[in-house]
Amino acid sequence: MPGILSPEDLAARTSRALAAAVGAGRDLGLEVTDPKVLHDVFSVVVHLAPSPVVVRVPTVLPPSFQADLAAQDRRQRDELAVVGWLADLGFPVIPPSPLVPREPVGRDGFSMTFWQLVEIREVEPDYERNCAAVVDLHEALRDYPGDLPFLSSFDHRVTESLDFLASRPDFRPPAHRAGAGGVWAYVARGGGTRVGCPAGSRSAGVQPVHGDSPPYNLVPAVGGDLHADFELVTTGPVELDLAMIGPDGEAAYDRAATARGLPPLDRDVLAVVNAAAAIQVVACLALVPQLPLLADGLKPALDAWRAR
Repeated sequence: MPGILSPEDLAARTSRALAAAVGAGRDLGLEVTDPKVLHDVFSVVVHLAPSPVVVRVPTVLPPSFQADLAAQDRRQRDELAVVGWLADLGFPVIPPSPLVPREPVGRDGFSMTFWQLVEIREVEPDYERNCAAVVDLHEALRDYPGDLPFLSSFDHRVTESLDFLASRPDFRPPAHRAGAGGVWAYVARGGGTRVGCPAGSRSAGVQPVHGDSPPYNLVPAVGGDLHADFELVTTGPVELDLAMIGPDGEAAYDRAATARGLPPLDRDVLAVVNAAAAIQVVACLALVPQLPLLADGLKPALDAWRAR
């Protein structure tokens, strides 16, 4: 069983990711003299200063995904393709860097992507407004011409994480294990709703979606808000992007959708994706050995899960 990484282990991982990002950037012809780590949680995010390029290096991943660079590459290619397509349309996203090819780069056991540096405004997030903005994102994504996997975040990695937790009662109480397994088995069957639509179907609200809570991934950049972090972009119901956002955010989305003549969120589908998202939160406990701060960070969500 893997042990929990020490502060020294975490610092060494960050150093390796930083070195890989710098090396990859220089190999691509970028000037890199003063690299800076901007963020270090699930990914190490590096500004390759003075070049206006930011590299995202995923470091905290389910074990089977972490060891499968080809799988990481496929998912990152989907992200770059979708975001690049949106950027070319003029839709407000943080775009892939125009200074390097739009493709993932593998180096030193990492698979990384390169993005344009943007200047961020220091403001309090308005999540209700952000939920309304997701309607515009869904309208734009509806016409995406490429192929995407169906509900790619609801795959074997969740089951793998729950199986791992079953062997580690120190990470999750028995009640969490039993409840999560039962709900996940139901969700995996489609829950009797359109979440179980055939892969590729775009009927009944199934279309390309962000996949990772876009209201929380709308960046307040100078010049306007920008959608970001499409790492889990997938095909699925639009409700997936509003999972666990709460009634106020749901109502804000519905108002914006109705104003455009679009249907509101389907509450039956929302119930299923909310349940699935809650299980994913529980499954994130399997990442505690790689990211110890999750143990405390997930506690409020786990308490809410226990209450339900």
